[in-house]
Amino acid sequence: MFSENTKKSGCIEVICGSMFSGKTEELIRRLKRAQFAKQKIEIFKPTVDTRYSDLDVVSHDLHSIPCTPIKSPSKMLSVAPDVEVVGIDEAQFFDSTLIDVAQELANRGVRVIVAGLDTDYLGKPFGPIPGLMAIAEDVQKVHAICVKCGNLANHSHRLSASKQLVVLGEKDVYEPLCRDCFNKALAEESSAK
Repeated sequence: MFSENTKKSGCIEVICGSMFSGKTEELIRRLKRAQFAKQKIEIFKPTVDTRYSDLDVVSHDLHSIPCTPIKSPSKMLSVAPDVEVVGIDEAQFFDSTLIDVAQELANRGVRVIVAGLDTDYLGKPFGPIPGLMAIAEDVQKVHAICVKCGNLANHSHRLSASKQLVVLGEKDVYEPLCRDCFNKALAEESSAK
């Protein structure tokens, strides 16, 4: 039984995977469950993510929850002391300081739930997500379905020729592919050059 002086234990949870795998959907589900339990929540996303809404976290299925867009992870440290759960969407777009911010919040007793791509369009580890996975108490890797063969998809294949690391887009710019189909697509692109 909890007493008034019992400090809740903080933790870090990471939801990661390719595009169209349900990361944001799972983040929203966990945050709405916390709200239902009358826990005080705060939700953040990077200001660069304006695909569906400036002031909401929105899944591809158009489920949403209000959030605060921020440029720097350090802004999360100013959450009210009674906040019990912090949600972070599109975490791959933040810099590596997010790792220390998540640690500090968890050390304060906050449940930190992070969602983001674990690899970029080339299949390389992306942003702070791998570092967060290493320190998290819980990591859930979610998968899309490969649009080429129907196997579990682990990669976000970019359909455009852009070489920029960050290119916002939906099904017109990215497709989920399994390892085999992703490697074939990269080989075809490389031989076409």
